[in-house]
Amino acid sequence: MLEPRTHSIACANPTGIHRMAYYEWGDPTGDEVVLCVHGLTRTGRDFDVLASRLAQRYRVVSPDVVGRGLSDWLLQPLSYAVPQYVSDMVTLIGRLQPKKLHWVGTSMGGLMAMSYAALVAQSKSALTQTPPARLTHTIDEPVVPISRLVLNDVGPRVEPSSLTRIGQYLAQDLRFERYEEAVAYMKETAATFGPHTEQQWDLLTRHYFVPKEGHWVKHYDPSIAKAFANVSEELMNKGESLLWGAFHAVNAPTLILHGAQSDLLSQKTVQQMLSVNPLARQVDFEGVGHAPSLIVDNQVQIVVDFLEEA
Repeated sequence: MLEPRTHSIACANPTGIHRMAYYEWGDPTGDEVVLCVHGLTRTGRDFDVLASRLAQRYRVVSPDVVGRGLSDWLLQPLSYAVPQYVSDMVTLIGRLQPKKLHWVGTSMGGLMAMSYAALVAQSKSALTQTPPARLTHTIDEPVVPISRLVLNDVGPRVEPSSLTRIGQYLAQDLRFERYEEAVAYMKETAATFGPHTEQQWDLLTRHYFVPKEGHWVKHYDPSIAKAFANVSEELMNKGESLLWGAFHAVNAPTLILHGAQSDLLSQKTVQQMLSVNPLARQVDFEGVGHAPSLIVDNQVQIVVDFLEEA
């Protein structure tokens, strides 16, 4: 696998400025970017395998969303939410300045993609309503739209049962004395990822647990659990409504990867997504729950083939 280049950018939050780390593969001057965004507690290094495959053709970028990996932690835990994350992605895309943007989003990363698409649609609408006399120069696009989108086991509706499961492991303050114990934990808690080789389990563990003070600890801010616990049923219902509106704004070929045994994305939700977006298609992975890891060969190939159709 190719080793990425590591960078960081400054992003604004309600209490100040934080640093967001991101990884980059391929030509650093390439103007066709594949942005890969990870799930709730993962890191940008989840995409090492996929990025290595894509790097010959694309500039591949994967951030550590704030509070994870090498990125800073927020002072206000309740800021760990999609609006902050999407704001950071807008800042990152502004730094990258792609002419064409593809997005691969796993779970939370897919929610961010849909929210970003809604922002793009809103920005276009606002620009068309701006009186010409106020424009000092021509703007082709207020923000770069998504050209092709991969939603990895996520949709506008998140099944409540999955949130219960996620909440149980999210708040666990675990410390292992040996790395092998961390790998064993990963095999247990991420069993829904499906069958993997020992090498692949190592890939899934090595950036999720890091050494600290003689122990192996999770590589994210424990305060993320506080924001997660603050999500009420009312907020979930409101969020789902907003996300369906956001998904309607996705005007791009969309590949929905679905773990056939997923407890987060139901088949009913997938069918509704397909009816909303005629450019969307579905691929199911048997023996996989939430979520496909995108390091298994057949999963990687499906994503590569979809992006290269362009």
